[in-house]
Formats: sequence, C-alpha cells, structure tokens
Amino acid sequence: MLKRAAVPHDERDRISHALIKKFLATEIFRASKIIMTYASTPDELQLNELFAACFAEKKILAIPFIVGKGEMQAVEVPSFDALEVGAFNIMTVKQELRKFIAPEEIDCVIVPGAAFDVRGGRLGLGGGYYDRFLPQAVNAKKIALAYEFQLVDSLPLESHDAKVDIILTPGKIISRR
Repeated sequence: MLKRAAVPHDERDRISHALIKKFLATEIFRASKIIMTYASTPDELQLNELFAACFAEKKILAIPFIVGKGEMQAVEVPSFDALEVGAFNIMTVKQELRKFIAPEEIDCVIVPGAAFDVRGGRLGLGGGYYDRFLPQAVNAKKIALAYEFQLVDSLPLESHDAKVDIILTPGKIISRR
C-alpha cells in the first residue's frame, strides 16, 4: 500500500486511463449490463472514467455499500450527482437514492486489492468484504485493474480467499479461465 501511495498523481491518472481504456475494449465490458466497481480512494487507481463510460453506455453501475462488519451489498449509482462523501472519505450513494442490486444479477465486478498473483489470488485490504461478497456474485466475471508492482508470483491464500478471473495491468492481461 505504501508503493501505491507513492505513485505520483499524474502517473496514477495516466495508468488509470490506460487500464480503463483496456477494460472498455473487452468483450466482458461490452456484454455486461450490470457492472460493480469500487469508489476509489486517493491512492487507488481512479475509476471515474469507468463510471462515466457506464453511464454513457446505459449500463447499470453499482458500488459497495457496507451493511455490517465484513458485509457489503451492491448499491446502484444512477449518476455522479447521486454520490456524496461517506464513511472513511469514500464516495457513497445518497441515502434517498439507494437501490440495492442482488449479487447474482451482476455481470462484472472490478475488484480492489493490495496485491494479486498470477493464479488470480488476491490480497485484500482487510475486513474480508470482497471474500464474502464475491462468492455470491455467481454470474460475474471478477476483474482486477492493477499496477505492475501489485502483481506477484504467489500469495499465501486461505480457503475463504476469493480469487479474480482476470488481472489487467498496463503491460499484461492474465486470465485464469
């Protein structure tokens, strides 16, 4: 996480743009009707361009909404105007506009992480939210957008750790399917 925080903003934005462009060119994006992603923190890849693409393509966009310790649900984001700053300075959907989406309805989930391995293993950011949520999203492709330095040969995984199907870095596309 320290490496991620050390990436200069202009470099982070350049890489974010390149990765989103790469994702938008995939059949997964074209075929997906409902896409869940995360609301970026300042040191993560910035995903507002992905939000805008979903709105422009009339796709249903969802982000996580924390409902309890280690538990989250997908909440629809109808527009940028529906967002406000929530807990931990992370954007969330305004309370009066919240509409939840069942995990099994989601076609694609963009998954955050501290590190990923070549077999789709994921080191999360703590809390186990995605490890609990992703198995419920049975119809979704799970995709990580990552810096090159976040990709490692192997991670120590436990049986409950959820994996991703595809990892996109600026220089690589790794698919385990």
